[in-house]
Amino acid sequence: MARILSIDYGKKRTGLAVSDPLQLIAGGLATVATYELWDYLQQYVVREQVERIVIGEPRQPNGQPSENLARVQQFVNRWRKAMPQIPIEYYDERFTSVLAHQAMLDAGLRKKARQDKALVDEISATIILEDYLRSRK
Repeated sequence: MARILSIDYGKKRTGLAVSDPLQLIAGGLATVATYELWDYLQQYVVREQVERIVIGEPRQPNGQPSENLARVQQFVNRWRKAMPQIPIEYYDERFTSVLAHQAMLDAGLRKKARQDKALVDEISATIILEDYLRSRK
C-alpha cells in the first residue's frame, strides 16, 4: 500500500502529515512555507509512494466557507491538473487548530512551544489525517 498525505493549507505556512504505508497511523511530516509547498510535494511524491492527498477544507464553525477556501481551491485545481494520478480530496478541518492546541496542552508543552505556529500547523495536519483514516474504517 501507499501512504496518504494530509495538508493543512495556510496563507503563510502549511502543515503536512503522512500515514504509514499500511495507512493505519498518522504522523506529522513537516511545516513548510506555503510558497515552497508545490516544490516540496513534487519532491516528496518522487521519493515516497503516495496513494492520495487529503486537504483540509477551511470552513467557519457555521459551515460557511472561510477566507482561505479560495486559496485552497486554487491549489487543489492546480494539483488535479498537474498530478491526476494522485487524487486529492477535501476533508473538513473545522476545530483542528483548537484540537492541536489542546493536544499540546495535554502533552505538557510549555507556553513557548505552544506558541510555535509551525508545530500547530503540523499537528493540525495530523489531526485531519487521523480523522480521515478513522472515517474510512
